[in-house]
Amino acid sequence: MEKVRIDKWLWAARFFKTRSLAKQAIDGGKVHVQGHRVKPSKDLELGMSLSIRQGWDEKIVEVIGLSDQRRGAPEAALLYRETEASIAARELKAAQRKAMGNADLRTATKPTTKQRRQIHRFKRITLDDE
Repeated sequence: MEKVRIDKWLWAARFFKTRSLAKQAIDGGKVHVQGHRVKPSKDLELGMSLSIRQGWDEKIVEVIGLSDQRRGAPEAALLYRETEASIAARELKAAQRKAMGNADLRTATKPTTKQRRQIHRFKRITLDDE
């Protein structure tokens, strides 16, 4: 096997649970090949570099094996090698998130009308200052 579609490979390498989810991620710009956005039909070759963003994490992997069939996790792990820099960056970001604890910046509810007006007023003031 010399080439395989990127959406099939991402599914076979177990980055995504379904090919449909892999396609959505590619179309959404979450997957880059050699630093460029691609289409789901892009053919992957050995040695190509992929940047895959999943949730909070971004992985940079090198393709070292090709497969269009989904196998067990140990076999799927043989299809790619994550770069040392990528591993270090992910671990650092995970440690920073853990250090923040439960400091989740999102609120449980939508802002009220009054809060929304305050947000718009704040944004207007900060944009005017720049």
